[in-house]
Amino acid sequence: MHIWVDADATPVVIKEILFRAAERVHVQMTLVANKLLRVPPSTYVRALQVPAGFDVADNEIALRVQPGDLVVTADIPLAAQVIEKGAHALNPRGEFYSPDNIRERLNMRNFMEELRGSGVAIEGPGVFSQQDRQRFGNQLDRFLARHT
Repeated sequence: MHIWVDADATPVVIKEILFRAAERVHVQMTLVANKLLRVPPSTYVRALQVPAGFDVADNEIALRVQPGDLVVTADIPLAAQVIEKGAHALNPRGEFYSPDNIRERLNMRNFMEELRGSGVAIEGPGVFSQQDRQRFGNQLDRFLARHT
């Protein structure tokens, strides 16, 4: 199992939780971003910088992910690709995407894009909270306990 992180939009606090988890359970983790990332010195953690561009990091993760891997992303289309390949997708707020909920999430995302495209002002997600952080940490711990 490998953990892939869509790192361009992942909050720093979530990256820090992931760094500690990779060390604790000895699992390989790669942060993928189109900017230079700092990662702690570790045999388990590495960063992969990809060229700038729309969905370049997402496409790289989708290309490399294997069944059973975990991908941390808030990008719903990437999560759909990951699930289709037999891997797991967890968003930074602690929600697992699954075959049961990904279609609904894609439909809602597309609907919101249509609204924004027609000029309707739509608020984005709320401020990242302590509850989000705790939910993510708890979900990650449960996942790693089952899969490592």
